[in-house]
Amino acid sequence: MIYIPEQFASVDRDLLLQLMRENSFATLVAGNGSEPMIAHIPVLVDEATGSLHAHIARANPLWRELSPNHEVLFIFQGPHHYVSPSWYSVHPSVPTWNYAVVHAHGTPIIVEDHRAVEMMLRRLVGEHESASPTPWKMDLPDEYMQKMISAIVAFEVRITRLEGKLKLSQNRPRADQSNVIDALRSDGEHDALRLATLMEQVLEL
Repeated sequence: MIYIPEQFASVDRDLLLQLMRENSFATLVAGNGSEPMIAHIPVLVDEATGSLHAHIARANPLWRELSPNHEVLFIFQGPHHYVSPSWYSVHPSVPTWNYAVVHAHGTPIIVEDHRAVEMMLRRLVGEHESASPTPWKMDLPDEYMQKMISAIVAFEVRITRLEGKLKLSQNRPRADQSNVIDALRSDGEHDALRLATLMEQVLEL
């Protein structure tokens, strides 16, 4: 369960899927024992089917917790940044942190078919190689490819629930919201710029 004050809650599915695609290296939480099992893995977001595709090393015991009878949780961390009270025009104020996060709950199904796993891997590679001027092609010897596939466990997760927490200064006056965006843009750091753009989108500034 994640605590989400009403002003920071987002039910905009398209926006949440956008954040998941843009921040697709996610945290997987699974397990039915007293201590959850965790993995940090790249994820393919399939909007057409409302599902997520991922894989972990077969040596990782977490895969044994993957069952259609038990939900898992993927946490997608979006842009985030410190917010200084010096950026506000309304005082007194205290420092805070603006951020966006999406929690995707769902039921996992292990993909057994080697051809289906290979296609999933090719999609993942293609997505991340697409920005390269000379994309790497996954033209591997078949024996080597099958050996690598045997060393992982691929799975699909049907999304059953999405929770979005977008803490983007919604509790501040419009002037302060604009000031925060300007300060983030002046910072120039990658996450600061991404957060400023998201704030403009959500707050319609």
